[in-house]
Amino acid sequence: MTDPTRLPADGLFVGRAKTSAASHPLVVTVRDGQVVDITSSAAPTVRDVCELKDPAGHVRSAKGKAIGSLADIAANSFEAKHDAGKPILLSPIDLQAVKASGVTFVVSLLERVIEEQARGSAEKADAIRADIAGLIGHDLSKLKPGSPEAMEIKAKLISRGAWSQYLEVGIGPDAEIFTKCQPMASVGFGADVGLHPVSTWNNPEPEIAVIADSSGRIVGAALGNDVNLRDVEGRSALLLGKAKDNNASASLGPFIRLFDETFSIADVKRATVRLSVEGEDGFSLEGASSMAEISRSPEELVKAAMGPHHQYPDGLALYLGTMFVPSKDRGEKGKGFTHKVGDIVTISSEKLGALTNRVRLSPDCPHWTYGASHLMRDLAKANLL
Repeated sequence: MTDPTRLPADGLFVGRAKTSAASHPLVVTVRDGQVVDITSSAAPTVRDVCELKDPAGHVRSAKGKAIGSLADIAANSFEAKHDAGKPILLSPIDLQAVKASGVTFVVSLLERVIEEQARGSAEKADAIRADIAGLIGHDLSKLKPGSPEAMEIKAKLISRGAWSQYLEVGIGPDAEIFTKCQPMASVGFGADVGLHPVSTWNNPEPEIAVIADSSGRIVGAALGNDVNLRDVEGRSALLLGKAKDNNASASLGPFIRLFDETFSIADVKRATVRLSVEGEDGFSLEGASSMAEISRSPEELVKAAMGPHHQYPDGLALYLGTMFVPSKDRGEKGKGFTHKVGDIVTISSEKLGALTNRVRLSPDCPHWTYGASHLMRDLAKANLL
């Protein structure tokens, strides 16, 4: 069976799996195509692995037991095909905070301004897009936030009545950092991802998420889908919580690739992130974005999220943002893209594999019922704490 996670042969990966044989999630790695349980009292959670001095070294040398082939377990992880008696993959993080960065690609800044100007109306977006692009041009990829050039463009937009709070975080000195979901609430490879039922204009956001320990050291990276409700956020940025944080709206995986001699922050910065959407109605969409065009570095974004001003004792996963905002019409001309229930979304990158999820409404996705308190109790019962 072909491995749907498309993990590269090299690299050190850590994640989580669920089996019927254990009440607690397992900390796992991949060796020779097998998913290996490396849960131990020394590192009973992925958070604990990431806090070690050498996470990659621990995963490389940890004793473990194979629980099945990666291909089989990944195939069983799809919600529609899940056999409860067999292992499945989970989100690769556990106790870490889950944060996200917004408007980190200047080339996608205009789309955020357009969302706000259109007040959530997809029909108005094309006209506004053309107007603003005619004013300041299309190539903003070299613009540095906070620079004199950025402030000049901001002034032009203000003079046209197109000022937006998105400009402040897109080309101003301060990054936007927000909470994507609570610890233990993210979903993993094969899981359903959720849309709030009130939304009629929404999209996936294909991103890379970096994983940082409690000191702010970045120890690895994973793929992520920062599911977004464009109409809700477009009505008001103060509705960001409703637009971003819903049941099953944060997807991460398939695994965390830990930094070692084969993978570093430099690989994150030059990665290409690809997106495909396949609908039950025959609709298809593909796109790609280059991390080289990010306007704020991953290190800058982590420092904006944590430091002397804000501590995270269990570390964090930080979505780095996306430059890809799908505008391809789906249905009536000029109305742009929006999800339909049943869409299959795949986000992939050469060194991180592929993260695939099915789109449903949030109330119809499995409800989040297993939190940090449940994890602690189950680990204690297993004598792992």
